Amino acid sequence: MRGLDGKVAIVTGASRGIGLGIAERLVAEGARVVVTARKPEQLAEAVERLGGADHALGIAGNAGDADHRAETVARTIETFGSLDLLVNNTGINPVFGPLVELDLDAARKVTEVNVVAALAWVQEAWRAWMQEHGGAVVNVSSLSGVRPAPMISWYGATKAMLLSLTESLAVEMGPTVRVNAVAPAIVKTRFAQALYEGHEEETAARYPVKRLGVPEDVASAVAWLLSDEASWVTGQNIVLDGGVSLTGGV
Repeated sequence: MRGLDGKVAIVTGASRGIGLGIAERLVAEGARVVVTARKPEQLAEAVERLGGADHALGIAGNAGDADHRAETVARTIETFGSLDLLVNNTGINPVFGPLVELDLDAARKVTEVNVVAALAWVQEAWRAWMQEHGGAVVNVSSLSGVRPAPMISWYGATKAMLLSLTESLAVEMGPTVRVNAVAPAIVKTRFAQALYEGHEEETAARYPVKRLGVPEDVASAVAWLLSDEASWVTGQNIVLDGGVSLTGGV
C-alpha cells in the first residue's frame, strides 16, 4: 500500500492474534514494527515470525504502565529513527455477566487498559514524534462498542468510549496526524475463543459471509487506514463484521 514502505510502527498487544496479524501485514508492506506484550517469550517468537531484528523489535511490559510506554517510544525512535504509525490493539475483558452484577474494581481495570492506556500511548507518541513530524493512529475497537453485547457489556462500553476518543483525537491532532478505528466482530483468536469454541459453525451461520473473522481481515483494514491511500480519512470507524450486524447479531 502506498506510503507504508519505510515507515515505523508501534503495535501494542501484538505477540499473537489480531495484533500480530497487523504487525505481519505492516512488515509485508515494507514497514518496521515494534511490538509489545506482557510475556517476553511470546514476543521473542513474534519478532522471529516478523523476520527478526531487521524488521521488528519486541518490548515486554504492561500497556498500562507509564514507564513501559515511555521506554517503548524512546527505543522505537532510537532503533528505527522515527515513529510514524501507532496501533492501539491492547485490550482486556476479564469479566462476563450482567452489568448489575459487575465488580466495579474489575470495571475500573478494564477501563484503565482499554481506554486510558490507549490515550496515554497517543500522548507519548505525539510528544516524542508525531506533533512535529505527523503520523497516523488506528485504535482497535469492537462491534460491541457499536451495538449492545449482552454479558460483555462493560467491555463494549469501553470500546464505545474508544470510538468517541478516536473522533476527538482526529479533530485535535489534525491536519498532520490522522486517527481512525476498526470495530471487528468475532475474530478467531485466543482472546475471543470463549465466544465461539464448541459452536463455531452455529455462530458463523449468523454471518452473511458464513464465517468468522481471522486476524488478516482486520490487518488489511488497519494497513489501509495507516497508508497514504487513506490520506483523506480521519475520525472514522470501519466495522469489520462479515455482515452480522445486518442480522441483528454481535
